[in-house]
Amino acid sequence: MKVDFTKNTDGLVPVIVQDAQTKNVLMLGYMNQEALTVTQATKKVTFFSRSKNRLWTKGEESGNFLRLVSIKNDCDHDALLVTVNPEGPTCHKGTDTCWAEENAQGYGFLSTLEDIITSRKENAENPDSYVASLFKKGINKIAQKVGEEAVETVIEAKDNNDDLFLNESADLLFHYLILLQAKGYKLNDIEKVLIDRHK
Repeated sequence: MKVDFTKNTDGLVPVIVQDAQTKNVLMLGYMNQEALTVTQATKKVTFFSRSKNRLWTKGEESGNFLRLVSIKNDCDHDALLVTVNPEGPTCHKGTDTCWAEENAQGYGFLSTLEDIITSRKENAENPDSYVASLFKKGINKIAQKVGEEAVETVIEAKDNNDDLFLNESADLLFHYLILLQAKGYKLNDIEKVLIDRHK
């Protein structure tokens, strides 16, 4: 891998550290050639600390190491993207990230939808909410709706109307998210099962 350590007068390149699973950005550090070599050899992310003026392996004092998964160079060869499996909090202040954010798995709009479903579950007496009404009717009704939507999705899959198929698929996924929460689970629980199967 070609890295241009000469662009900055201090011989350092910025390093963005990203969780390999959640894809969240954990921190920003700097490497010189020696830090990069040590990181590749030990599989523990090592930086050049500007404050200590020496190589510094993340976790050498706290035990919260960043286990190397991959290193990518940017298009100008003067910045690195390092993906890791963090062992504990990344920030020296004890937070998951250096931006004080939780390093939780996100699924885009599906995570937003999960939050809305949680809110409706917690307010199951709301007469204006379809989701709340399902929770009020109980697990049997919710499971029945998932079954109905699954059958409708299969029927539309056998036809040639893509719009109807996508809409039924959306209905199925929506009701499945409700069923998951009725059972006390969320998408990240299903993801863990799939990851374990993949190993």
